[in-house]
Amino acid sequence: MSFNPEDECQDPDYQPARKQTFQMNRGPAPHEAPAPPSRTSSSAEFAPLLQAFRDQLIACLEECATGRRGLFTDLEHVAEEGANLCTWPEAAQLRQLAFALQAILAQSGESESSPDPLVDQFLDLCSIHGESDPGEPRLARAFLAEIEGKP
Repeated sequence: MSFNPEDECQDPDYQPARKQTFQMNRGPAPHEAPAPPSRTSSSAEFAPLLQAFRDQLIACLEECATGRRGLFTDLEHVAEEGANLCTWPEAAQLRQLAFALQAILAQSGESESSPDPLVDQFLDLCSIHGESDPGEPRLARAFLAEIEGKP
């Protein structure tokens, strides 16, 4: 007498398991070449983010050029006691966006060939502190003139 599991199952919906074969993933088939990474598609993905950054940067630079402080540094860290300085949430958001974009572009390999170096330039200006600091309004006017001079 031989053992047949189908004989012992009383369930009318029972179907025996099919024999499964597993194949290890060894990459694309020999006739398929892997697609090279496309730089243009990556650049196109970041274009809306970079444009939003550029628009916000120009708006903040224009405001800073007229005398508002806090674009290039967080005033809470440099405020003297008793100084009446207002925070600038848009400027803080712009700095956060710049750091995030810099990280994203570096991860994707776009930072070396970035079509718009404004992110790095802005963050460089944010790092200027000390006695030789020309002041935020002056930095803003110079950076704005440099941006407007570019196509």
